[in-house]
Amino acid sequence: MAEEVAVVDYSLNNPDTLTKYKTSASISHKVLEAVSAWCVEGAKVLSICQRGDKLLGEEVAKVYKGKKISKGIAHPTTVSPSSYITPYTPLSTDAEEAATVLKANEPVKIQLGAHIDGLGTVVCDTILVKADKEQDAEVSGREADLMLATYYANELLLRLMIPPGLLASGTEEEKKKAAAEKRPTPSKMTQMLETVAKSYECNIVEGTTSWLFERNEIEGKKKIVLLPIDKESRTEGVPEVGDVWGVEMGLSLGSGKYKMIDQRPTLHRRTTITYQLKRPSSRQTLSEIVKKFGNFPFSLRQLDDERAAKVGVVECVRSNVLRQYDICTDKDNAPVARLLTTIAITKNGITRIGAPPQLDVSKYKTDKKISDEQILKILEQPAARSTGAKGKNKKKKKKPAKKAVDDDEESSSEEE
Repeated sequence: MAEEVAVVDYSLNNPDTLTKYKTSASISHKVLEAVSAWCVEGAKVLSICQRGDKLLGEEVAKVYKGKKISKGIAHPTTVSPSSYITPYTPLSTDAEEAATVLKANEPVKIQLGAHIDGLGTVVCDTILVKADKEQDAEVSGREADLMLATYYANELLLRLMIPPGLLASGTEEEKKKAAAEKRPTPSKMTQMLETVAKSYECNIVEGTTSWLFERNEIEGKKKIVLLPIDKESRTEGVPEVGDVWGVEMGLSLGSGKYKMIDQRPTLHRRTTITYQLKRPSSRQTLSEIVKKFGNFPFSLRQLDDERAAKVGVVECVRSNVLRQYDICTDKDNAPVARLLTTIAITKNGITRIGAPPQLDVSKYKTDKKISDEQILKILEQPAARSTGAKGKNKKKKKKPAKKAVDDDEESSSEEE
């Protein structure tokens, strides 16, 4: 008799699923912290990306040893300079780009991720590049506006992801009434987020997209698109209990509109399209991609022969077997900040599986603030219900959002 293959439950109903997500998140967090420390004035972007991927590989190799499960990089290390909107990872064989270095005070977007058994955790943080001795210096001016606006817009977006009534308290009738409330429409969400952005004289980056995460897939069947660029990029589906999402927030000190620049796309990923490739070099390149990366994004520099890969992907992209991520910057070449948080939506609210470090708002000085009472009220609300688990910090947060926005002394509360 043929041996029956056990069907694995990869939903959040299976505790092993969340364990694997959290294991991949611990790797992503460790590497993000290291990469952030490497981002100093004069550092080469290429070197940082190479070191980041090396560390990701080393950390992934330490977990689930001897287990017959896939594991690896869910998103290569990318370090995007000031006006870059999309993830950026240069190649060593492109001399000019390989020489790109970081400049003091520019906002740099660091994005990376790991996966265990196809369950990926991707994080993105924005930091301001400083000289070594200036790491703890206070930040003022437009850089402070951008960082604070992005932080609060992200906190608002996370709370808008919570299904209506999920955290409601009171009588059963009151809970049912809260659950029956309408979700904010995509346009309403955008309007509220724009209010936060414009409070700091910033703008949302058009086309900013949050995706449903699934096993072996970080661009799933659902998505939330802020300021859609075209009909193909409209919001599809709504967040629900049991979902895992990659929530993205991008703001600009310019118009928020993007432009594609004349640089070679180096970030790619497989599509679901099959095609009989004609060139042997293309077939060889695709075979290596399938074996190493599956459906996750990858950089051409991660392939064995970077020069051969640059040739091999041409037919793959032309036949839509691979999708290339075009490199885009702010249309006005203005500074851009971006955050990406991997969350799970459970019956207790939002669990931040993988997230950028919480911003220390006390270091950012500005005379601007959010004044919209509805938004301030939402920001003061927790993103998750306290479960009373042992070992948790039992000290209650002070009214975080209002005080932080008014005084820039405390940050809004962070929930598990």
